[in-house]
Amino acid sequence: MRVLVPFDSRDPNTRLSPVLDSAERCEFANVLLDGVVETVRAAGHAPEILATEPIDADCPVRVDERPLSPAINAVLTGSSDPVAVVMSDLALATVDRLTALFEPAADIVLAPGLGGGTNATVIRDTDFRVDYHGGSYRKHRREADRCDLSVETVDSFRLAVDIDEPADLVEVLLHGRGDAADWLRGAGFELDTTGGRCVVRRDQSSNTADR
Repeated sequence: MRVLVPFDSRDPNTRLSPVLDSAERCEFANVLLDGVVETVRAAGHAPEILATEPIDADCPVRVDERPLSPAINAVLTGSSDPVAVVMSDLALATVDRLTALFEPAADIVLAPGLGGGTNATVIRDTDFRVDYHGGSYRKHRREADRCDLSVETVDSFRLAVDIDEPADLVEVLLHGRGDAADWLRGAGFELDTTGGRCVVRRDQSSNTADR
C-alpha cells in the first residue's frame, strides 16, 4: 500500500495567520508533517510526501504543483496498488488509530474530519476519484456508491481533528503527545479556562527564535 501525506510546502497553514506569522507557520507545518510521517512509519508503512514544491525529507517526495484533488487522482490513475492518503496536519494521530484505518478490507475506508472533510482515506479500487473541500466526506461516500464500492468509516476523534484554525490549537494542547504540542508551548501558547471553556492564549514575550 502506498501512503501519501499531502503537504503544501509553498504557503502552509494560512488560516493560522491570525496567531502565527509566515515563518512560524512554515516551522509549525513542518513539525506537524514530521509527526504524521513518523506515525505512519511506526504503523508499519512507508510514507511518501506529496508536496507542492521540493522539500528535504527522510522519505520519498513526489512534487505536484496542482491542487490536492487532481494531484492525488493522478497518483490513483497510475497505481495498481491500494493508496492511502493521510493529511499532514493530523497532530493527534496515533499508531493505533492509523492501524484502525489501514486494517479494514473495504474498498474505501474514510476517516472524516470534524467539519465534514476527509482527513484520511484508504482506496483499494483506484478507479475511485477523490474530491476534496466543500464537504468531501459526503462526496466520497457518493463516489463510492457511484462506483459500487464497499465503504467503511473509521470513527476516530484523533483522526477527525486537523489543524486548520486557531481554535484547533486547543485540541493539540489538550490531547497532543508529541512535538506539535511542545512546539506550541515553546512558542508561548497555553490553555486559558477562565471563561469556563478552554481557549488558547499566547504569551507575546515568547518567540520561536528563542527556542
